[in-house]
Formats: sequence, C-alpha cells, structure tokens
Amino acid sequence: MEKRGKWRLWVRWPVRIAGLVGVLLLGPLGVLAFGDLTLDKHWSQTSMASSDQAPSPWEEPAAVVQVYGARAFHWRGAFGIHTWIATKRRDADAYTVYQVVGWNLYRGRSVLSVSQVGAPDFRWYNARPELLLDRRGVVAESLIDDIEKAVAEYPYTHRYKVWPGPNSNTFVAFVARRVPGLGLDLPPTAIGKDYLVDGQLVERMPSGTGWQISLKGLLSFGLAREEGLEFNLLGLSAGIDVNDVALRLPGIGRLRVFSGS
Repeated sequence: MEKRGKWRLWVRWPVRIAGLVGVLLLGPLGVLAFGDLTLDKHWSQTSMASSDQAPSPWEEPAAVVQVYGARAFHWRGAFGIHTWIATKRRDADAYTVYQVVGWNLYRGRSVLSVSQVGAPDFRWYNARPELLLDRRGVVAESLIDDIEKAVAEYPYTHRYKVWPGPNSNTFVAFVARRVPGLGLDLPPTAIGKDYLVDGQLVERMPSGTGWQISLKGLLSFGLAREEGLEFNLLGLSAGIDVNDVALRLPGIGRLRVFSGS
C-alpha cells in the first residue's frame, strides 16, 4: 500500500502540470482560432508600412523614445509578439530602431539590427504594432545615452532561439533592465523577456519596479509595481496587474478588468 501511495504521488504531479499547461494554452489557441493573424500569405506579400502612431521627425523636434510590440508572423503570433525600441534625439531627422532579427543568423550576421528609419511604427508583416512606451522631451533625451550603452552590451548578438530565448524580447527586456528609467512594462505575450543573461536566477523585472526569479525563461515568478504578480511556465505567462487593474494572460496579453480604467 505504501509503494502504491508513492507511485500515485509521483504520477499526480506530472498530471497536474500537464493540466496547468493545457489551461495556459487556451489563450493562444483562442487567438489562433479567432485572432487577426496572417495565416494565408507568404511573408513577401505582407506589409511593413507605417501604422501612423509615431510623430514624424520633421513635425516633432523634441527627443522621442518609443517601444513597440506586434504579433509574430503566422501561427507564432498566437503565442507571442516581436518587440523593438526606437529613439530620436532632439532635432534629428530620423529614428534609430534597435531590434533583434533571428534570420540574420542564416547570413552569418549579428541578430542585432540597428537602422535609421523615418517611421518606427511599422507593421510587422501585416501585424499592427502596439505602442508599449512613449517618452518625449527632456526625459527621452536623458534616456537615449543609457539605451545606446545597454544595446552595445547585449551579449547574444550571434545567438537566437525563438523559445525560450534569447530572442527579440530578451533583447528589449535586457535593455529595459539596464535602463530602469524607462519603466517598461512588457506584456505576458513578450515570450523570452524572462530569459535572464548568463544563467542568472534573480534579476529586476523589465520595468525596474520589482524582482523576479527565473530558470532559463522556462519557469519564473515575478512581483513588481508595474507588472504586478506574474507566473511563467514554459514561456506561457499569467498574472494579475493591480497597477492597471488587468489580467495578464498567455496569448491574449493584458486584459483590463474595467474598460474605463
């Protein structure tokens, strides 16, 4: 009887974990079934046009720092987003966009892309980006040097993994952690944000307003003023954002409890 009890205990936990993963997958499966994803086109047929969210460099002389996130291309968009950072110094005539692009590895190049563009709010292969952060004026100007320094220190310029990282979201989270003045709250769909560099177990949350424990981005727990309480299992993150009165759901992202909040 004692052996049978131990066997049941060993079986029970894997079953519970599998059940939890199944529940967490409901969000991505719902997005895959009902979300606005581009599933019927080749990437070459999609749009990278501006979404008209960023001010034109010629119309906005002040410094600007923005962070965008858009659904990943094809079915991957049901699970997560691709994020990037854009900066513009005062009176500059173009934005500098910093992002990690995995397919650069196939050409033997660095995955870290730095480009000058007129509109940093481009669609990501048809997916309209969400403006995750917008800082302007003196505050933005004071952040740009620190952002450039953090970008130069990113350690995975020739390494990329869609899951669990390091990927594009790992990069943006890395910069955010080193520039806490950004106060960047990355959504739960930014899979890879919990992948900590150099195998660290404890690090600031990307917003810099709290801390997290993470095991290679596969299992993590965080608590912060901006992100709230967040739990991640196999890259699927869920939690409660008290600051924004919202739920943090895998696949879905932030779901506000009160639409007027």
